[in-house]
Amino acid sequence: MKWGLIGTGNMGEVLISAFLDSNLLRQEDLYIHNRTAAKAYAIQSKYPNIHVEENAFELVKNVDTIFLCVKPGDMVDCLKEIEPILNEKQLIVSITSPLSISDIESLVNCQVARMVPSITNYALAGVSLLTFGSTIDPYRKELFIKKCHYFSEPIEIEENIMRIASDIVSCGPAFFSYLAENYIQDAVEQTEITSEQATLLMEKMFIGFGKLLAENHFTLPELIEKVCVKGGVTGVGIASMEKNLNGLFEELIQQTHHKFKEDKEMIAKSLKT
Repeated sequence: MKWGLIGTGNMGEVLISAFLDSNLLRQEDLYIHNRTAAKAYAIQSKYPNIHVEENAFELVKNVDTIFLCVKPGDMVDCLKEIEPILNEKQLIVSITSPLSISDIESLVNCQVARMVPSITNYALAGVSLLTFGSTIDPYRKELFIKKCHYFSEPIEIEENIMRIASDIVSCGPAFFSYLAENYIQDAVEQTEITSEQATLLMEKMFIGFGKLLAENHFTLPELIEKVCVKGGVTGVGIASMEKNLNGLFEELIQQTHHKFKEDKEMIAKSLKT
């Protein structure tokens, strides 16, 4: 099994670390390529036995699975570039949501999948979202899902919920980190707690919170009920959130879906050229 990544940006680096730190792959079985070769060589300095290919064609010729970790706007051109040397036994895996599985299948003569990762995969945790093309070999699909278990909990989803699922799984860590950062800043401004103290407490709270969920001690509604004692401080805080956060996530979803629509329209134009 030899895997290759085209694109070593933020998510590309997350996947490289996840693949290698989970022992899913040996370094010798991983090939990477980036338009700016220096970025790929910087990663090789951490994992000295991986292969850096300065030409995407050389990468494709050496691997059986190719992960496309480029920006949505570059995806179609990248697929068109490597299509002539792909074969039907190879698997193309896109990590971007706007380009549908059927769009990819229209461009290449090989097996197709999509895996939307999360930065939580860096810690060998969290979810990876999977969709598969119509021509993928059942054994190949089963094996790929099994491999994804090394660094995540793979969940197969339908195309119609890909965007919102990505919002929760892939964007969610950034969204809730932003809320936490604002909570910390306001706490520092309004009380005598230091930024360092508040940050430490917030991080420890998130770790414990995640453990409660991971070990199935409580559901989200149960957690609210257990902490929110009637007439207590938490209840006052929840009431404030209900008043001031009203509509926040509704607008967030509308905005991410609007950007998703723009990306899909941009890709549709690329497909016609």
